[in-house]
Amino acid sequence: MLRIGIIGASGFTGAELLRLAAQHPDYEVQVATADSQSGVRAADLYPGLAGAYPDLVFEAFDLERVAGLDLVFLGLPHEASLALAPQLVGRVGCVVDLSAAYRLKDPAAYPTFYGFEHDQLGLLADAVYGLPELHRDELKGASLIATPGCYVTAATLALRPLVEAGLIQTTGVIVDGASGVTGAGRKSDYGYSFTTIDENFSAYGLVSHRHTPEMEQEIGVQLLFTPHLVPMNRGILATCYAKPAPGADITTASLLDLLRQRWVGEPFMVVTDGSPSTKATLGTNAVHVTARFDPRTQTVIALAAIDNLAKGASGGAVQAANVALGLPESAGLQKVAVAP
Repeated sequence: MLRIGIIGASGFTGAELLRLAAQHPDYEVQVATADSQSGVRAADLYPGLAGAYPDLVFEAFDLERVAGLDLVFLGLPHEASLALAPQLVGRVGCVVDLSAAYRLKDPAAYPTFYGFEHDQLGLLADAVYGLPELHRDELKGASLIATPGCYVTAATLALRPLVEAGLIQTTGVIVDGASGVTGAGRKSDYGYSFTTIDENFSAYGLVSHRHTPEMEQEIGVQLLFTPHLVPMNRGILATCYAKPAPGADITTASLLDLLRQRWVGEPFMVVTDGSPSTKATLGTNAVHVTARFDPRTQTVIALAAIDNLAKGASGGAVQAANVALGLPESAGLQKVAVAP
């Protein structure tokens, strides 16, 4: 069994990591820290965890408690992970960071999109981007993994095959993303209260959302990204628009064939003729993708649906950690949704 620690275990991604660890054949949770909830039983904060963790109590972070563990997940704010990762790398087997602290390869993007200067340039260069569908070879044996952003995961897996095949123009791409409320993390402010969210649908992060440079890095295009908040707990649907590359011969059938060829053999990729839906991925690490070509407007449409807390965060983190540590990639992860 691998001895794991979850730092920042009381947030939504931390609770999801605990859920996934409970069903993982090779994980044993040794430490679950949450400074704001120190002394609180995990099952009292999240009753759904009671069956697997009846006696687990969140504790304050102590470096000596996690030193020597096989695997540590960081579910912390970006700057907190930036500062903590250097203390952990080399002292634990593998560090998987769920923040954006080590995602962007260009350190100059951090002041603009995250509001801080990146002061760990060596670790930033060494960190492996945790999307196995694109970076599986680099992940093997990695000591620091940067888990992708949730919107980024969906948009990248929908668009990247089209870019690789040279079928779409690499400027003027539009990504519209819609996410459930858990994508914002566990918050208590009015903007995320039931009365604000229920029966509401709104855009946010207009023009300058922080996932934009990460999408551009991983997809290989210049794009405009607009996220939307929808009144559901979990899920992301990304609808992406692009123009065909000059001379590209595109049909809906050829796009679907391309997606099937690109993602064949991938354990969590599902290419569908229908329209992906968030509920079809609920509680799973699955990614449902499809594509269409509209000859009237000469527009390519690519869509992807994921569970933002699973494949979009904690599930993707576990998948990448499995690859890094030489475990079966699908261990602890589901492919069949909780539906109806």
